[in-house]
Amino acid sequence: MNRTHNPPDERWNVERRYIRIVQEHASGMVEFEFAVGEPGLFVEMVLPRAEFDDFCAAQGVQPTHGALPEQEQGSAEHEWDWSLRAARERHFRHEP
Repeated sequence: MNRTHNPPDERWNVERRYIRIVQEHASGMVEFEFAVGEPGLFVEMVLPRAEFDDFCAAQGVQPTHGALPEQEQGSAEHEWDWSLRAARERHFRHEP
């Protein structure tokens, strides 16, 4: 059996890692987004500062600050442009 090896798609490279700090809390916790390969597809994480620094070192990344910009309302991308943090702050709080 002869297998051909396809070169990796440069648009999706799992060697690229991204960390965006969303918020640093007074308690020492760091709220951030972590992505592999594609910065728009991320998980939301929270770690104490020391563990966050270790995580960044282990992943080989330098963190940036701020979330990704939101898409224009009404666009196809806008429907998927949300995070758990945004949902919690905008939609699930029923404060008077």
